[in-house]
Parts: sequence; C-alpha cells; structure tokens
Amino acid sequence: MSGNKLRVAVVQMHVDAGNPDANFERLERKLAEAVSGEEKPELVMLPEMWNTGYALERIEEIADPEGRRTKELLSAFARANGVQVLGGSIAEKRADGVYNTVYVFDEQGELASSYSKIHLFRLMDEEKYLKAGEELGRLEAGGASAGMMICYDIRFPELARKLALDGAQALFVPAQWPNPRLHHWRTLLTARAIENQMFVIACNRCGTSGESSFFGHSLIIDPWGEIIAEAGEEETILRAEIDLTLVDAVRAKIPVFEDRRPSLY
Repeated sequence: MSGNKLRVAVVQMHVDAGNPDANFERLERKLAEAVSGEEKPELVMLPEMWNTGYALERIEEIADPEGRRTKELLSAFARANGVQVLGGSIAEKRADGVYNTVYVFDEQGELASSYSKIHLFRLMDEEKYLKAGEELGRLEAGGASAGMMICYDIRFPELARKLALDGAQALFVPAQWPNPRLHHWRTLLTARAIENQMFVIACNRCGTSGESSFFGHSLIIDPWGEIIAEAGEEETILRAEIDLTLVDAVRAKIPVFEDRRPSLY
C-alpha cells in the first residue's frame, strides 16, 4: 500500500451449485491468478456463496462446518502471499443453522473480521434455509475503516448509511446477482457510492446454475459515483487501485453528512 492507495483484485468466477470440491479447486486456481503479474494486489475479494452456490435444498449437508475448510484455505493463502483476503461469502454451518458469512483475513493470515448476511432474499428462498446475521460488517482496508454488505443488502440504503456514519470509507459487496436485473445492480451500487461518498467494490459471480444465470459485471466505483473498473460476463480478475484520500475530498466538497437533519427523519 502506498499512502492511502489500495490495490484490489476482484475474483469474478463461476460457481458450481452443490459441488464444494469443484468450487474449492476452481478458487485455488483463481487465487493464484489474482496474485500473479507485475503488481500484486493488497486485497483480494471473492463472490457470494462461492463454496456451495444456491443449492439450498442440500445446504445443511454441504455447508462448511464452522467454516473450517474455508478458513484453512484463505488463511494459508493470505499468509503465504502477504495479502488481505475478503473471502466473498460461504455457506457456514453452525450449531443453530446455516449462515451466509464473509471472513476477512489479514496479511498474516489471521481472521480479522466476519459478517453474516442480515437481509435474506425471499426470491431465492434464503429465509427457508438460512439464518440471518445480527451484527453489521466492519473491517479495515488500506488503513481505513470499511464496511461489508452481501448482495440483497444493497437494497437497504439505511444499512450503507449506518456504515458510512460509523466511519466507513469503502463498501465491499460480494454477490450472486442474477439476470435480468443488471440495471438494478449497477444503479443501486452507484447510488450507494454517491449518497455515502464512499468507494464501492462489488464482486458478482458469473455463469449459470440450474435455471438462474449470473451476469458478472463486478464493479469498482469511486465516491463521485464514477465507475473505475467493470468486468464483463466471463470469469476474470478485475483490478484497480483506489485512492482512499478521495473520500475526504468528496465529503468536503459536498458536505452531505454535515447537512443531514436527522431530527426530521
């Protein structure tokens, strides 16, 4: 990291629903690809539910118990490569049920943060098979405070605003956002960036699972709402360097947070 600049690599990949072994194997290849090349990223990000996909009818059987397999892989990768890993999310099996959970590992391979999705998406029957998280997702990235939301969470602007009010300068969003709602995806993510004057880094899966197809289009958006980088519909590593000092500059230029009138709303 140079000053407050952060190099990020977003792993847009296909996910085989119901086949964790294939997904772990694919992920290991993609992680190796993410840290190859001339400039190694400082943070690597993965998509939502990459270990199982939305094979929800079998989720109790195939979810990762306490996330052990995931933690072992991501911790070892972070430590070996000296990179921070925002591990997308996985189906994590706990004693009281299965959660949709993100793990964040620091450059030493230590578990630094986690977040379980708090808004369950009824169009994909999440509420029938998954448990909702009860805490907000926070982490440190590039020396700055940041927040985490998962997929459907971005339809709740009050959650992004709460994270921003708590100091978040960047928002990380792993997702499995399907066709045909590309317009919603791009618009909502851009709105979250503009209204909160923060970076938004969003990693969507691609490919087809059953009757659902996923368009990719992972995005990196700056605090003005300008798209810095956008993927297409195929597997790829989306790369960019973000300058976190831009957040304070934008917030000073248009003082949205100072001009709020929360006593009225």
